Amino acid sequence: MQVWELTSWSRDGLQLANRPSPVPGPGEVVVGIEAASLNYRDLVMVAGGYGRAGGGLPVVPLSDGAGRVLEVGDGVDRSLTGRLVVPSFFQHWRSGRFPPDALTGALGGPLDGVLQERMLLDAAGVVGAPEGWTALEASTLPCAAITAWSAVSVLSRTRPGDVVVVEGTGGVACFAVQFAHLCGAHVVVVSSSDAKLSVVEGLGADTLVNYRRTPQWGKAVRDEVGEADLVIELGGAETLGQALRAVRPGGTIALIGVLSGGKAELPLGPAITREIRLQSVTCGSRDDLRDMVRAIDASTIRPVIDRTYPFPEFPDALDRLEAAQHIGKICVNGAA
Repeated sequence: MQVWELTSWSRDGLQLANRPSPVPGPGEVVVGIEAASLNYRDLVMVAGGYGRAGGGLPVVPLSDGAGRVLEVGDGVDRSLTGRLVVPSFFQHWRSGRFPPDALTGALGGPLDGVLQERMLLDAAGVVGAPEGWTALEASTLPCAAITAWSAVSVLSRTRPGDVVVVEGTGGVACFAVQFAHLCGAHVVVVSSSDAKLSVVEGLGADTLVNYRRTPQWGKAVRDEVGEADLVIELGGAETLGQALRAVRPGGTIALIGVLSGGKAELPLGPAITREIRLQSVTCGSRDDLRDMVRAIDASTIRPVIDRTYPFPEFPDALDRLEAAQHIGKICVNGAA
């Protein structure tokens, strides 16, 4: 079967290869991967940015994918055969709080990811896709969507009338806008592009802020709609200060992305004296993924897909992601 392998920690280490097709053992399933999608994490992984946490080489890239169950092993419900499923990002994190061994079960490093024709998975590590979704749409769920769901609905428990600020218009951001809107929140989106802001307005954003025209957007948010209950912090070093200015006393900043840098000078005074909670968000459990799919089934939520590349053109998809001009998710068709 066809796979993409990372054989060294660089773009030059990406190679198309062939591996034997897997055979399911007891409690396992083989999934024909029909589509995959990219996250910023994948750029970091290819460059070796996760160190030991990235595991060894060679490794199959990408954590987000979807496909149909082709074979099941002993002890697995045979009615799963033919069903469209998505793998949980953390294969060892089934429920509850973040476990100590979660990182050892991450797909796309250290475990092999989804850029393979057929993927062997624990049957307990896959979840049925939302009703009526295509494999391409479902491939956006395991990392980006569940991260947004965890930030908005699990860790922050957003309620009607809350003010939620979302930075950017990438995959996590587009899902965060939709989940916050579903919760009845007033959604503010901060971006550098009016064209991108017009897209998220159609997803449920109520207030749009172009930070190139309004660099002090934290104060602008407070003045226009009041202090934020939750800020989806995706920018990192260059945006965290504005997030602290936007959030209310006792509010939450969900730390997710480091797009503008991973080292920030943090004004501790406002954080400490106003009881601001800085909450890191690292995807979610298998049960969180199931809950999210149920919520999607009861809504009109759909992913925003920027562009889709053929399987052999995966490196071009990475180039598109690195250019940071996309809106929503960048996808790759599966080899299955």
